[in-house]
This record gives sequence, C-alpha cells and structure tokens, in this order.
Amino acid sequence: MSVMTVTLNPAIDETITLRRLIPGEVHRARSVRWDVGGKGVIVASCLADWGLPPAVFGLLGADNTAPFEAVFATKGIEDRFHRVPGATRINIKIVDEDNTTDINLDGPPATPEQVEAVAAGVEARAAAGAPVVLAGSLPPGCAPDTYPGMVARLAAKGARVILDTSGAPLAHALAAPVLPWCIKPNRHELAEWTGATLAGVEDLVRAAAGLHARGIALVVVSLGPQGALFLSDEGALIARRTVDRLASTVGAGDAMVAGIVAAALEGANLARTARLATAFAVAKLGETGANLPSPAAVNALAASVDIIAADTPESTPE
Repeated sequence: MSVMTVTLNPAIDETITLRRLIPGEVHRARSVRWDVGGKGVIVASCLADWGLPPAVFGLLGADNTAPFEAVFATKGIEDRFHRVPGATRINIKIVDEDNTTDINLDGPPATPEQVEAVAAGVEARAAAGAPVVLAGSLPPGCAPDTYPGMVARLAAKGARVILDTSGAPLAHALAAPVLPWCIKPNRHELAEWTGATLAGVEDLVRAAAGLHARGIALVVVSLGPQGALFLSDEGALIARRTVDRLASTVGAGDAMVAGIVAAALEGANLARTARLATAFAVAKLGETGANLPSPAAVNALAASVDIIAADTPESTPE
C-alpha cells in the first residue's frame, strides 16, 4: 500500500550550534549544517529509512531544489513536488546547551491554481486505507481552509488522513464537517485550540476524547520529555522512553508521525502504535538531519518503551 505526504510549505533547515545563546551578544558558532525540512519531507525521509519510501507532494521553490532532489534520489522517495517560482524558505534553528530556538520564515506565495494542482495529484493517487500525511504550515497566499478541503476529498476516497499542523490551519480543520483519521498536535498546540491550559493528564485525555468522539479515530498529543498521549477506541495510553543520546531535537515530532504511519500499515493495535511512534521520535533525537537509524535499532527502542494507562498513571507499565 502506497504512502503519500503533502508539504505545501517546505524549508531548508539551517541549524546553528552555540555554547549558549545570550540575546544581544555576538556569538561564534560551533557548527552549522543545512538539512531538507518541512514536516512532510521529514516524515517521508524517516519512512524511507524504515523501508517505506513514500511519494512526496507539495510546492517547492525552483531556485534551490538541489538539496531536496539529492535526498529523494538517495532514499528512493518518489518526487511529485510542483516547482514554483522563487526559493524554498530557510528556517533557522539555534541550538545551545539548553534549548533550540526556531526562527521560521515565509516561503514563496502560493496561488490557488498551484494548490489545486497538488490537491488533485494527491486525490488521484489516494486509495482506500492508504495513509496520507498533510503536514506543516501553509505558505502565504494559501487559503486557511486548504486542509479541510483536502481532508474531505481524500476521505471520500477512503484514505486515512494524518494531519499535523497548528494554529489557524488546525482550527479550520477541526471545525470542518469531515475530520482527519488522525491528528498529532503537541500539548501547546492542543491547548491553543481548546483555549485551556491542559496542565494535567486528565485535561489532556478529556480534550483528546472529545475529538475522538467527534470522529477522529486516533488522537496523539506529544508531550516532550513526558512522552505522548495516544487515544483511540482501545483506550488512552501514555508512552514514555528515556533519551539515550541527544543529537538534535529538530524533527522529532515529524518522526513520531512517521511512526504512526508505519504502525497503521502494520495494522498495529494502540499499544504497538504508541511504542513504535515513540521509538521513531526517540531514534530521531539521536540523529542529525531528517534521518533514522536502522529498523532493527528502532524496533529495539520500541520494545523498551513504557506504556501506562492514561487514566491510572501510577499503574505498572505493560
């Protein structure tokens, strides 16, 4: 079964590593690296490392396609991006000993005709049960209801749509009559949508359960070092795994989405989905760029993920 990812606003991630970021001071970088980015692109790259190279769709600036084309060719990813005038945006990640500071720029403006070309191409390839990942922000000029329209068209084909976005695009998608099969906000993004703090597990479960009751089959909320909440018809679980080695936090949430897709293609139950998605994220934390270690290494991590019932967090891990 084929997998597709859609990235309407891809980026080249410029990661600058410092000893410590001090606002207003002059810094000397320890290192600088450039990696292809955009949420759907990172999802696709991680799936390719798992052995499931997808087709990638979206809008790519024609002036700087080489880094993307090199990754797609190396990993066997089918390149279905539409080239548009201008350059793909550059997102700056400033990494010091304590934090990662993101500075995200706008990409080239998108026209309705360009967006429709992407949507039509994905719809033509969609099949019943096939996962389609819609991920990331929308470029300037893109209507805020772009994702709801794509979700409805893909759901009509029977595709399982995984949506990973935030802010206005997420709000429009969750207000639509046709909802995605899965969403994966982080705690802050879900709290922004609900207008509540969501400080405790009970609050998170209540918000996720409300979305599930409206028709979203799988709700995943990433919680940073506290793990992630997974909620479906099977119940609610918190998955946690200690990070053994931290190379970069960039793309860990996207790797989790890739793990959700991989689990869906396995026909995995909720516990296996939670283990595999968490393992993808933890494995990505140990790698630079949009990369995962070997499938054997990821599966070993999955076997060591702790699963705790979300309604009884003190219970013994499975």
